[in-house]
Amino acid sequence: VQLQASGGGLVQPGSSLRLSCVASGFSLDYFTMGWFRQAPGKAREGVACIDKSDGSPYYADSVKGRFTISRDNAKNTVYLQMNSLEPEDTAVYYCAADFTLTAQAMGTYPEGNMDVWGEGTQVTVSS
Repeated sequence: VQLQASGGGLVQPGSSLRLSCVASGFSLDYFTMGWFRQAPGKAREGVACIDKSDGSPYYADSVKGRFTISRDNAKNTVYLQMNSLEPEDTAVYYCAADFTLTAQAMGTYPEGNMDVWGEGTQVTVSS
């Protein structure tokens, strides 16, 4: 059972990145998926989550209108499209899966004990 995140990098402010999170060993169909981030010295933040039942999303206020979460169950992959990146978006980004939580609950309680956590991918936004 594993989640593998990728797609991070060093970009300039205003740029875009798309993060991918591929699941292996289990099917994403049955899980609410989320993206979280943690910057040095800061607490983990729920960035965007997508519900397993109806695909309804949760977004942190700081990313609304700029980030979009999506899932492709056929590819067992969840994506985070990040546009208009800002230096404040710099962090390690993690994906997670949970069988029981809604997207709202998952995003609101980022310190929760999610069922599966992936390794992080670094996103650095700097000029």
